[in-house]
Amino acid sequence: MTRQPLRLAILEAERTLTAAGVASPRADAELLAAHLLGVERTKLMMVPLVDPPQVQALEDLVRRRAARVPLQHLTGSAHLAAVDLGVGPGVFVPRPETELLLEWGLHALECVDEPTVVDLCTGSGALALAVAHARPDAGVHAVEKDPTALAWARRNADQQTQAGDTPIHLYSGDVTDPTLFMELDGVVDLVLCNPPYVPDGTPVPPEVRNHDPYDAVFGGRDGLDVVRHVVAAAARLLRPGGGVAIEHDDTHGGSVPALLRARRVLTDVQEHPDLVGRPRFATARRTYPDEPAD
Repeated sequence: MTRQPLRLAILEAERTLTAAGVASPRADAELLAAHLLGVERTKLMMVPLVDPPQVQALEDLVRRRAARVPLQHLTGSAHLAAVDLGVGPGVFVPRPETELLLEWGLHALECVDEPTVVDLCTGSGALALAVAHARPDAGVHAVEKDPTALAWARRNADQQTQAGDTPIHLYSGDVTDPTLFMELDGVVDLVLCNPPYVPDGTPVPPEVRNHDPYDAVFGGRDGLDVVRHVVAAAARLLRPGGGVAIEHDDTHGGSVPALLRARRVLTDVQEHPDLVGRPRFATARRTYPDEPAD
C-alpha cells in the first residue's frame, strides 16, 4: 500500500471546493483533513504522508462539502469563544460574528458579582454556555422553543458541565410568551439574544437554505417578528443598569435601535458593526429610577 502526500490530497480538495463555490476552500479542506486525522489544523504539516483509505475518506468528506453540506455538520462541532459545541441537523450553527456580541456582554458584567444572565433563543446553547464558561459565578438561564435544538443544547450543556463549567438552567419556552421568566422580572443583569432575523425571501447560501432550521433563520416579512418580542422581554427582565444585546440582520441598523429606543425604560442605545463593518447587533441599558430616558 503506497502512502500519499497529504499536501497533494489537500490541494485536490481545495480545487474541488473552489469549483463548488465554497467561500473558504483552503480552510475547509484543511479543517476536514484535520478532523479526519484527529489533529489540530496547525499540525497538519507534521503528517506528511497518509494511507490510501484516508485519502478516500477525505475525498468523501470533500464531496459532501462540495454539495454544500455545512462544514460543522461534517465535523460535528462548532465553536463560540472557548466553548466547543456539538451541532448537526436540526440546530442553527453558531457564526463567528456572534463572538462580538458575547464580548460586549462579558464586558458589561465586569463589575457585577454573581450576575444573572438570560439567553433567549439559545439554539445550541452557544451564548449561554460561553457565558457560563467565562463567568463561573453567573446564574445563566437559557430558553429554546424547538425540541430538536433544545436536545442539542442539553447535550452541549451536559458536556460543559462534565468538563467542569457551572451548569446552566435550560428551559423549553417561547420568547413570544409574555409570562416567560416572570420570576426573573427586574433582576436580570444581562439579556443576550441571537434570534431568527433574516427577512423572509432573502437569498441565503445553500448551507443555510438547506440545512439551518428555517425558523432559526427567518424572522418574518421584515425579519423583526421575534426581535420585537425580545425587546419587550428585555425591558421587563432587566434590573436598573442591566444590559441587553440583540444580534440582527445587516439591514436592521436603524430599525432594531429604534425598537429599543421606543421602550421608555431603556436607554444608552447603541449600534455595533461586525468584522467587516456591517450593522450586526444593538445594545441598550435599563434606566435607573428617576433617570431620564434618551
